[in-house]
Amino acid sequence: MSTYENKGTSRKGNTAKKGQAHQNSTSWKANKNSKKSLQIANLPVYGLCKRCTDVILWRKKYKKYKPLTTVKKCTCCEEKAIKEAYHVLCDNCARTKGVCAKCLESKEILNTKDEFKSNADEMREAQEKERMLDRMTLRQRRSYLRKLERGDDVADIEAKNEEEDFDFEESDEEDEEEE
Repeated sequence: MSTYENKGTSRKGNTAKKGQAHQNSTSWKANKNSKKSLQIANLPVYGLCKRCTDVILWRKKYKKYKPLTTVKKCTCCEEKAIKEAYHVLCDNCARTKGVCAKCLESKEILNTKDEFKSNADEMREAQEKERMLDRMTLRQRRSYLRKLERGDDVADIEAKNEEEDFDFEESDEEDEEEE
């Protein structure tokens, strides 16, 4: 054994491990109102294993996440197809190989790209729900919201509400006849 392998530190005494010198009284919080922070927080995390997902979520939380500015080249198919930061495989290659797109290990993938809805889809669904609630009477609306809270099946109420679509053509014809 050489002298370099044997020697860990040059300190002779008082080698007991000590705790953290300064403890933060409050945890670090990012600027909530930053547009860039909100944009980064809304980016979906998919195609990764549990560990890589946790790493990316930590990076987002503590503002260490750096989104891609240009499309990146996949290490497998050599095409410019990676649109997510920290991924090394494109979505298609990762799916066919059954590996994590970041660490390339064949672990269980938590979320796939298909599971995520785009912002436009979410907004469209919210608008449809809002329209449906506006068409209901107060009594129907309250019973619908109560069933949603309980977790009951609300498909019958939604179907019934779609059938009762308002037809204003008849009322327009009646107005013209009166004039």
